[in-house]
Amino acid sequence: MTAMARVLIVDDDPVIRELLASYLQRDGYEVLCAETAEQAEACLQEQPVELVMLDIRLPGKDGLTLTRELRVRSEVGIILITGRDDEIDRIVGLECGADDYLAKPFNPRELMSRAKNLIRRVRHAQAAGPVEEGRQLRQFADWTLDLDRRRLLAADGRECLLTHGEFQLLSVFLRNSGHTLSRDQLMDQIRNREWLPNDRSIDVLVGRLRRKLQDDPADPRLIITIHGAGYLFSAPVSSRA
Repeated sequence: MTAMARVLIVDDDPVIRELLASYLQRDGYEVLCAETAEQAEACLQEQPVELVMLDIRLPGKDGLTLTRELRVRSEVGIILITGRDDEIDRIVGLECGADDYLAKPFNPRELMSRAKNLIRRVRHAQAAGPVEEGRQLRQFADWTLDLDRRRLLAADGRECLLTHGEFQLLSVFLRNSGHTLSRDQLMDQIRNREWLPNDRSIDVLVGRLRRKLQDDPADPRLIITIHGAGYLFSAPVSSRA
């Protein structure tokens, strides 16, 4: 790579940590290791990293919780690793903000390739800088989305909590109000990285977002299913700072 990248490996299995570290170091990466989420947080406070390789099943705070917390404050690349090829874990991990997902046993060369590509995208996003600055509000129907604070507010001031994936999906819908988006287009826009969810991931996010927006799935008025094409966000959207 152009400059040495720093990677944090978080796994309670020393064999996995050593295996990943050896491959990364051989390719010129600087590697930090942690056994727990708490140790990982201490490492991250001391020095920044560009990629976290994170086991979902950790003692104490689990990897999904750590992923969610990291994504709130950082755009660091996150690859989740688990011993179970479990689609639910995969979907939840992506909703929490992970960029990619691999199940053990994995092909180390494939993992290294994904790591390299993800770090490149992280660096590109950092170089581009933030798209918007300051507090930006998007108003639609009876809701207001605060993009800066990532808060969804009802007309009565009540706050509705969104996962990272739900926030990203709603942001895409608001940017494309009135236009039908296929699942592929939604997957391309929901993050600026190739986290490779499947169609099921998008459908799960749409279902959860409808429930939080009180949009009846049997007769939706905001997120409309266009059969054979994708989804349409129908509400007009207004902006103010």
